[in-house]
Amino acid sequence: MEISRKKLREEVLDRIKYVKTCVMARELCLIVRTNRAVLEPKDVQDICKYIAGLCKEEGCTEPSGLCLKAATAVGSKDEKKYLELCAQSCIKCGEAKRPTPKREAYVA
Repeated sequence: MEISRKKLREEVLDRIKYVKTCVMARELCLIVRTNRAVLEPKDVQDICKYIAGLCKEEGCTEPSGLCLKAATAVGSKDEKKYLELCAQSCIKCGEAKRPTPKREAYVA
C-alpha cells in the first residue's frame, strides 16, 4: 500500500512540475503572440526570456533557445523573424512528452 502511495505521489508531483513549466510556457506564449500589437517590444522580450527559462527548467533546451532568439529578434524590430522563431519554439514545445498518469493505484 505504501509503495503505490509513493508512486502515485511521484506521478502527481511530475504532473505539477509539467503544469508549472510547460503548460505555463505555452499559455504565456499564446498570450504574447495574440496580443503583440498592444505590447511594447521590451514587454515581449522580458516575457520571452521568462518563457525560455521555464523551458530550460524542464530540460527543453531547443525550445528555450528558439524562444531566446525570438526575444532577440523582437529587439531588432524584425517581426517576421520573431514570429517564425516563436512558431518554431511552440512546435518544438508541443512535441514534448506529457506525463501520463497511471490509474492503477487506489489510495484511500
